[in-house]
Amino acid sequence: MPAINARRAAAGEAPFDINALPMDDQATYDLMAAARTTAVFQLESRGMKDLIRRLKPDTFEDIVALVALFRPGPLESGMVGDFIERKHSRNDPLAPPIDYLHPSLQPVLAPTYGVILYQEQVMQIAQVLAGYTLGGADMLRRAMGKKKPEEMAKQRSIFLAGAVKNNVPEAQAAHIFDLMEKFAGYGFNKSHSAAYALLSYQTGWLKAHEPASFMAAVLSADMDHTDKVVGLLYDCRKEVGLTVLPPHVNLSSYEFAVVDDKTIRYGLGAIKGVGEGAVAAIVNERRAKGEYTSLEDLCRRLDLSKVNRRVLEALIRSGSLDGLAANRATLFKRLDAALALGEQNSKANETGQHDIFGLAAAHVPDAVRASAPDQPEWTDSVRLRGERETLGRAISGHPIDRFLNDLPRFITGRIVDYLEADKPQASAEGGRAFFGGKAVAIAGVLEEIRKRGPRTEITLDDDSGRIQCSFFDEQYQQYRELLVKDALLLVEGKVRFDEFANTWVLRASKVSELERLREKEARRIVLRVKNSDGLSLDRLQALLSQYKGGNCHVALQFMGTGARGTFSFGAEWNVRPTPTLIEELETLLGRGRIAVLYSPPPTPSASSYG
Repeated sequence: MPAINARRAAAGEAPFDINALPMDDQATYDLMAAARTTAVFQLESRGMKDLIRRLKPDTFEDIVALVALFRPGPLESGMVGDFIERKHSRNDPLAPPIDYLHPSLQPVLAPTYGVILYQEQVMQIAQVLAGYTLGGADMLRRAMGKKKPEEMAKQRSIFLAGAVKNNVPEAQAAHIFDLMEKFAGYGFNKSHSAAYALLSYQTGWLKAHEPASFMAAVLSADMDHTDKVVGLLYDCRKEVGLTVLPPHVNLSSYEFAVVDDKTIRYGLGAIKGVGEGAVAAIVNERRAKGEYTSLEDLCRRLDLSKVNRRVLEALIRSGSLDGLAANRATLFKRLDAALALGEQNSKANETGQHDIFGLAAAHVPDAVRASAPDQPEWTDSVRLRGERETLGRAISGHPIDRFLNDLPRFITGRIVDYLEADKPQASAEGGRAFFGGKAVAIAGVLEEIRKRGPRTEITLDDDSGRIQCSFFDEQYQQYRELLVKDALLLVEGKVRFDEFANTWVLRASKVSELERLREKEARRIVLRVKNSDGLSLDRLQALLSQYKGGNCHVALQFMGTGARGTFSFGAEWNVRPTPTLIEELETLLGRGRIAVLYSPPPTPSASSYG
């Protein structure tokens, strides 16, 4: 809790004591009831989240019960359904009263709504109803767990005799003993469950009240597992509302760090290909002598045996050296000269000599800069791919960004539009229930793929949200070559409400590559040009000539002062609107200056989008 206590100390507040938390904090229970429990101890698995959505815990006893219920025995026996139904109907005057088996057992079974859930409850029932001693009750618990017929027959006689002595009808006592025997096999140690539940509550409280500090700590703990980090980054943005700033050699530490209540800075140690030794060298030098002013300055000041080419390339691709040159392409171009400069400086330091430029100084010789002039910036796809390779997820943008103007042509809505749709009012009895069946088409990046029984599920992310798309085996085999991680896809199917998971899901029927769809259906590219651009027609024609032979017409639309109008290239200049062409045109003119137009969309009756 160092970050929390540092802030409290600055505000003149007492140090944070996690063991002194109030156990009735509404914000914590709201977080749990909404299943926003990623990184919350014991409550973060998908199956547990499904159970939480159904149970909606609002007391500490409910959290204790969650831990005990989320096991194969209770889940398969039906007691989970009984527990949830009784909890939600306890204040309904029309619902049947909870059956506590015997009036004297209400204090024992009230916390679990009449369900025998804990081993301790078996012992308490024996004590209250049949007069068992504590030691005798423990022997009964162990006998029920081992299910030895001879011992069970002996315990049954003792229990019935004790219950009759306490004025409990023998038939009722026998029924209660049978229930105890049945549920003893599923019973869980409550003290064990309570200890886990306390940690669940404490971590839930931290996520609800100290989200930046909590998520920074969780990200740092899992920073060696890129897939986990990617999921946590999504949780930071969508569930907690935090901003995660990119890594940077002048601002980041080894671990993720809190910037303010709503902001976290990416840790250098979470970059693939950058080890702890390299980060220590970078951070220690920065603390001792100040920020790095350029790539050359960084290479001169660091031990290149620790911060080698592989490390520097990873830092460039991740964006950690942004600002030390015009752009990442320029950084890569200057890397050879910067490394040579650093090695030269190392040799000079070893011999106690420095050259006429004063290599120990912070400035960079003009000759070094002039040897590698600024380069055109990488295309978005190259930049984002570099971030995904080093960070696990692109954080300076999203692959779908370059299709924002095209999406209305292909999709029926963004993922968030469906996830935030009202839940259907109807309900089903038990099991997994689906409602809806609206035909949709959505686009996004394939983030995750997994096999679940007879179906394959993918997670599609369009930067507005994530949705699960399921395929029957026949469909999966048909599209398996397209269903690969990081693919940018258009998925068509029917969106349905999954009552068990308490969310909308997509039952997929067709998959297409978004880039190939644009290439196939685009009919006109309009290049918006300003007089001040100084665009060379020869350069533009040289670029277009590499993609001639398609069905897409090209036109120039002049903007700004002076002459205005549109110039259309002839049919002999029709091109194939490949992703590479679009990116090269954007590099030439700038983002937002390219418009891709399409033929009229299919009529509603012919469209499968609904």
